[in-house]
Amino acid sequence: MKKLILTAAGLIVLSACNKPSETNTATVKNEQRAVGADQDDHGCKASAGQTWSELKQNCIQVFNEGFRLNPVIPPKEGAVTSAFILMSDDQNKAELFLPDQADHHSIILTKDNKGIYENGQYRFDQVKSVLFFNGKEQYKRNVE
Repeated sequence: MKKLILTAAGLIVLSACNKPSETNTATVKNEQRAVGADQDDHGCKASAGQTWSELKQNCIQVFNEGFRLNPVIPPKEGAVTSAFILMSDDQNKAELFLPDQADHHSIILTKDNKGIYENGQYRFDQVKSVLFFNGKEQYKRNVE
């Protein structure tokens, strides 16, 4: 009888030790929800490098579909943050993606009669592959 009681008590103690705590269960559930939970209003997933494109009306990876423009004056330390420009199919508009754009929205530039894409402060010369901000050369395409 004593052996039976001791065995039962031992099993209860051991089974209590294997039970996951509430904290561990909550952590696992939060981690499961976090995967792919970074969708924006358009359904683009930042973790997959996707950004909404107004020109394409779709989620895109600007580094695969656009042209990289690097700073004219690169930082002395740290990583280089590039801008990207994407051309419309008819080449009449360009979409500008800036690295420091707080709201992560792109800027649409319209081609003028001289072949320059403009929108207020921004001007992109496609022939020279240079982006100007307030008349100053800020980014350019490095062709090697």
